[in-house]
Amino acid sequence: MLVVMEAAATAEQIESVVRHIERLGLKAHPIPGAHRTAIGVTGQQAQKDPLVVENFPGVKEVILVTQPYKLVSREAKPDDTVVSVGGVDVGGNGVVVVGGPCAVESLDQSRTIAEQVKRAGGQLFRGGAYKPRTSPYSFQGLGEAGLEILARVREEFDIPIVTEAIDHESLQLVDRYADCIQIGARNMQNFALLKSAGRAHKPVLLKRGMSATLEELLLSAEYIMSEGNYNVILCERGVRTFADHTRNTLDLSVVPAIKRITHLPILVDPSHGTGKRNKVLPMSRAAIAVGADGLLIEVHHKPEEALSDGPQAILPDAFGELVREVDAIARVLGRTLQPALAAR
Repeated sequence: MLVVMEAAATAEQIESVVRHIERLGLKAHPIPGAHRTAIGVTGQQAQKDPLVVENFPGVKEVILVTQPYKLVSREAKPDDTVVSVGGVDVGGNGVVVVGGPCAVESLDQSRTIAEQVKRAGGQLFRGGAYKPRTSPYSFQGLGEAGLEILARVREEFDIPIVTEAIDHESLQLVDRYADCIQIGARNMQNFALLKSAGRAHKPVLLKRGMSATLEELLLSAEYIMSEGNYNVILCERGVRTFADHTRNTLDLSVVPAIKRITHLPILVDPSHGTGKRNKVLPMSRAAIAVGADGLLIEVHHKPEEALSDGPQAILPDAFGELVREVDAIARVLGRTLQPALAAR
């Protein structure tokens, strides 16, 4: 259910509605918009009737949300959500490019790549300190030592950090060290982890599962938002199909579908989506052309020596070319490339 407040509703009137909803044992989620505030109501409503708030001062109307996802839907918030990641806006009219290695391997490796990503115009730095791998014998990441490296890179190059959490313990550390918590494809339906992310203080980048439908992705986002964290960014990273010419099938058709039914921003990961270095640039162009709010790109200065996913990592020079082409395509669509944070 959605309680839509009048444009002129006061803070006291909004708080009065919130208090009443919570007295019923339900959860109230105030969602400020450009022209009015809406209050999403979640919880088991069978034995309670929150419709009485229709008569509260400042209430314009009460709407029953028809979608299974309530807070994610454009019914709850018609305006696009813009999520700030360490001072860089994701969503709205701007486009972002996130670059970095699949895995943090050392301080020297991370510094070298971060410097080149920042110089090329990348606004955010990605790198995995925790790596959920298919094989138990593959490199699993440096753990907290990797997070400490990422924190040093952010400090030195003034570039916010995106990194993955794989369980409750690592999420608490990522929340402390990073600017954005990534929930990977393998954990998209790890509902306990999603709830923990919903109680965290940092924005969450939620990747689509390898076989997940659009509705399943949005319901996973709903798990996070229902716990109170409304700063969610979606990410398309390819789904598993019968195709053998590419690692995954990058489903770019999901981008306009998401733009139609949800207010959340969406990034595209053509690195995991294709698994092929030579496909990253053309699919990046296509992703921006269909309306993605940005890209998640794997970059490595020595991909042949990378401890994880070297074949899909592009070289720093190619990353610079990608940023330039993304900027050109964004301008055709009336959008702009978000500026990187200025050095202090």
